Amino acid sequence: MDVFSRTFLPAAAEAGLAVQTVSRHMPVFRRCVGSGDATILVTRCSRPDRPVTGDYLLLLTHRRLVVTQQTRLLHRLRLHLNTELRELSNVTWSPDPRLQCVELAATAIDGIRERFLIRTSHPKRVWQLDALLNHAFRTRLRVPRERVVATISDTPATARPSAFRPAPVS
Repeated sequence: MDVFSRTFLPAAAEAGLAVQTVSRHMPVFRRCVGSGDATILVTRCSRPDRPVTGDYLLLLTHRRLVVTQQTRLLHRLRLHLNTELRELSNVTWSPDPRLQCVELAATAIDGIRERFLIRTSHPKRVWQLDALLNHAFRTRLRVPRERVVATISDTPATARPSAFRPAPVS
């Protein structure tokens, strides 16, 4: 069993997702996520700006954010969002323990602002989601800094021999 399967199934069970729902969405997730990518979060969500469009399932891994949509009438699946975390900008989330929900918002690479509302069963779970999102978006994504490993022209003084004598050419 690969890393994705080993981490996806317990995360789906923790979210309280039915086996039928998980098996229906699994082929879509498999096409989007690599086998070596570990799952951080799987949960149902909705869109606060479009509450009637259907049910959404959000998958967050260490590298990707994938959201699938299931239509209400025909129960068809479609991929709503599939992006690498480093391609998202202006990622914000606001936990609200009184309403037992977390609103996640991010701007995709195409410039569209995506908003998702994640409802929880208990106020304590709101803070667990906050910690997971903090781990995924703040601690793992660092601004890449330019590092100088070595330069070609400079050699350290300890690497130079004290007396340089060229070898005779034969």
